[in-house]
Amino acid sequence: MKRVICTALFVLGFAQLGWGQTNGDANLVSAEATAPELSANSYAVLGATPEQDALVRAQIRVMQPEVLPLRILFVPHWKYIDAARIFHLHVPTGYTSALFTHLPSRSTFVDSDRYMGEEWLGCWMAHELGHLSSNSTKEEDAEKAAREYRKRLKQAHIKAR
Repeated sequence: MKRVICTALFVLGFAQLGWGQTNGDANLVSAEATAPELSANSYAVLGATPEQDALVRAQIRVMQPEVLPLRILFVPHWKYIDAARIFHLHVPTGYTSALFTHLPSRSTFVDSDRYMGEEWLGCWMAHELGHLSSNSTKEEDAEKAAREYRKRLKQAHIKAR
């Protein structure tokens, strides 16, 4: 049974790519040509409202972190809890978590049900970017890097007034 399923998936994979047709190579080239290329400075913001998307991008631009996340996911609380469980998130005693970053995938998860506005997002996004910059799961390391990011946000906020 496993062999039949694997064979079917294998054949369907080739069929979807256009292999086995006379112009199969042309299909592969056109698919590659239209695929968007990600640069080192790009990231995806998923599940956010247009306002949240614009806000998080503006804040990250101001903070100028050394390492960007690959994706920022705004998810409902139940999905946030599930992701935290799957990635074995360890929250120190006495702390709660509304954002977390999975370092190996450079993914930052935001609990959209606990979203509390611009200042809240900037404060905690700085912390999560601190985890990425320090490449460390230690809260102290993240906070050390986050101080500089928060200072940049504060300076930009003062200039905007």
